[in-house]
Amino acid sequence: MDKKLSKDILNSVTKKTGKPVSETSLKKIAQKVSPDILQSEAQIRQLIKQVSGAAGVPVSEDTVKEIISAVKKSGMNMGGLEGLMKMMLKK
Repeated sequence: MDKKLSKDILNSVTKKTGKPVSETSLKKIAQKVSPDILQSEAQIRQLIKQVSGAAGVPVSEDTVKEIISAVKKSGMNMGGLEGLMKMMLKK
């Protein structure tokens, strides 16, 4: 993910949540993400929980299911995931 996109995402998350989000904490989470993690629903749920905790924003079960479905449909490639993130930030 390029630096401009990551800054855009960080700014969008901060704007949507109304809370500052630590770039460092999100990078730590992102560094642990691999294609294997994105294959497992349980691990995707854990990832959502970690990001939710870092942002200080609860995520409903319906939203978790929607995110899991979208991640699985993305084909697990980074381009698809970047597009997914952009789409979700527009919600």
